[in-house]
Amino acid sequence: QVQLVESGGGLVQPGGSLRLSCAASGIRFSSYAMGWFRQAPGKQRELVASISSGGTTTYADSIKGRFTVSRDNAKNTVYLQMNSLKPYDTAVYYCDANWHGFADYWGRGDKDTVSS
Repeated sequence: QVQLVESGGGLVQPGGSLRLSCAASGIRFSSYAMGWFRQAPGKQRELVASISSGGTTTYADSIKGRFTVSRDNAKNTVYLQMNSLKPYDTAVYYCDANWHGFADYWGRGDKDTVSS
């Protein structure tokens, strides 16, 4: 059974930082591209950052220079370090595991609120 479990979110003030983790089980983690998506209230889900099985990273323009995605294949975990958070970063953040478009798994999401 495949499971992706996000953690590390919560309430933070503008300018603060959060580090999200996504622990995967039931898949050959090192073979999967991992992504972080977010969905703000009333908006569509959008890709925030991704990291390929080989470690290549991509970022949405809205978070470039503030967020960093990384992975630890030994721990089957992908991370999203979020710095200089802004109120518009408030969203539910989802972890995604994708294998060449043939398999795709999602976590349940982790709510992050940026507010003073």
